[in-house]
Amino acid sequence: MKKILLAATALLIAAPAFAQVNPAPTIAPAPTADEMKLPRPARAKGIPTALAIEAAVEANRVCLGNTYKTTALIADSAGVPIVVISNDGAAAITQRIAMSKVQAVLKYKMTSGEVAAKAAADPAFAAELKADPLIDTARQGAVPLTAGGEVVGVFAVSGSPGGDKDEVCVRAAIAKIADRLK
Repeated sequence: MKKILLAATALLIAAPAFAQVNPAPTIAPAPTADEMKLPRPARAKGIPTALAIEAAVEANRVCLGNTYKTTALIADSAGVPIVVISNDGAAAITQRIAMSKVQAVLKYKMTSGEVAAKAAADPAFAAELKADPLIDTARQGAVPLTAGGEVVGVFAVSGSPGGDKDEVCVRAAIAKIADRLK
């Protein structure tokens, strides 16, 4: 009985430390009561969910074939995620990094690699990115999804040892679904 009490006491003492652990929140907080009263418009233009799942799985498969444990994120044209799929063992932060890549593509209307290249050449542009909490740092690995000449979403991958490798996985997956993008 004494051992049980000691173990329980140790857990209670350690509980505050465990309670503070929040490894990597990846989505927005729960909506407020006021937000719950607002109309709920449909998701912005984007690719069909089934196609997004297929593409995300393919990107992660390609990356995993190179031993990279990644997250693939496909968002609609407003940047709202349609699908987020992480390989087993992918770091939780890869979801947030993928989202920052999506934000860079949508804001600057170019691939995140082009944003990163521009930031590397232009300190003022790099400072602008740093000041944007949704982007912070430019990273390669996200490309716009287009259909009929219109951006219908963004496809990002994160978790490879370099955005150039992330982008290879994105482009391989897009090649697989390109004929069905509408």
